[in-house]
Amino acid sequence: MADQTTRPGQGPRPARAPRRITADYLQRAALHYLERYAAPAGQLRRVLARKIAMSCRHHGEDPALHTAALDAVIARCVATGLVDDRRFAEGRAATLRRKGQSSRAVAARLAAKGVSRELASELAMAEAGEEKAAALVAAKRRRLGPWRDAAQRGACRQKDLATLARLGFDFATARSVIDGDAEGEI
Repeated sequence: MADQTTRPGQGPRPARAPRRITADYLQRAALHYLERYAAPAGQLRRVLARKIAMSCRHHGEDPALHTAALDAVIARCVATGLVDDRRFAEGRAATLRRKGQSSRAVAARLAAKGVSRELASELAMAEAGEEKAAALVAAKRRRLGPWRDAAQRGACRQKDLATLARLGFDFATARSVIDGDAEGEI
């Protein structure tokens, strides 16, 4: 029953076979994906490559036959401005920073999404004030240091420092946040 889905009240039905890959199909799939999600070129390439692999596996074709069509679709999306790695990375980096992610974590997350390592490290670099603000957000969300119960704060200091270190913050930033106070910091 692995290839069947169930509908409420109607029982299982066979899964639909993937479509054969054409240049038009890839273009429509790319536009459909980009309507729903902002994505860098690397991420779009992975999504379309999965579609190609699934279709080729089902229809007994070689995925390498569709490499030129995939490259053309990606190039067309980049040329028309639908895909812009820098714009995506800037927005994603700002979002991650507001959520309390360290510079290292931001660079790693951007690289995992398909942004080039050079661009990811360039956009992830933060000033000391931004890095400390992100560490404060992370500590507040996890109730570390000043946001922990006062009776447990001293006993859990090393644990809180280790938590911020695992999140990618350097020792000086982690120590200033954990040893600081919660009032007026954010």
